[in-house]
Amino acid sequence: MNIGIIGAGAIANTMLERINHDAHENLRINSVLVRDKEKYQHLEGEYGISLHTDLGYFLDSDVDIVVEAANVEVAKSVLPEVMRKKDAMLISVGALAEGEFVAELMQIAKTNGRTLHLPSGAIGGLDLIQNVQSHGELESVTLTTRKPAVALTYETVASEKAVFEGKAIDAIKHFPKNMNVAIILAMAGIGMERTHVTLIADPSTDRNTHQIEVKGAFGRASFTIENEPLPENHNTSYLAAISILGTLERMNRNFVIGG
Repeated sequence: MNIGIIGAGAIANTMLERINHDAHENLRINSVLVRDKEKYQHLEGEYGISLHTDLGYFLDSDVDIVVEAANVEVAKSVLPEVMRKKDAMLISVGALAEGEFVAELMQIAKTNGRTLHLPSGAIGGLDLIQNVQSHGELESVTLTTRKPAVALTYETVASEKAVFEGKAIDAIKHFPKNMNVAIILAMAGIGMERTHVTLIADPSTDRNTHQIEVKGAFGRASFTIENEPLPENHNTSYLAAISILGTLERMNRNFVIGG
């Protein structure tokens, strides 16, 4: 499968290293869309890819799927055009915080026969949540996210402090850069109005921890994920980066586990 990437940051470089540099058996990155071609010129020789600055030429290149790995603003500006021509994978899921944009993408996907893939990112357990919700048997979903205090507040915090508690949709409005997990969890489950979020600023931790509690007719489930940062960029979750690679690999398999 030939892949095109939008963006050339930490996630894009991790993908280039693990797919092209390591000569992945079934995956190949052919094209990368950037704003500054001169800045990233070295990637062409290093990984054997073509750099593009024009979205149209990028989409016309030999790619089967486009992976957005830039930021929310870029995702919102280019994703509609991308999905008119290609299947896509969205990393900056904060772009889906607005219902109108989600509805637009759903209509484009339906009209053009496209698929938008949303990797699980920095959490797990979404297969269970989706399976239960598909029969309308999911009663409650709660997310407690604990992050280093400096990532959430400018105040000096002596001990852990809940900086938000309420609906996912409100958490996203107040902490748009810290709620990707809440968005993907709400979309997999009972929605942004019914998913309950607690966000804790903790001065004693240097990592992000997500505690997910699920209740329904099936019983109860809980997941705790303690995220290590990506070595190349401590602002990016290691698990979020490899979830992209895992999703791409499963798309090529004849045997599919879970889901």
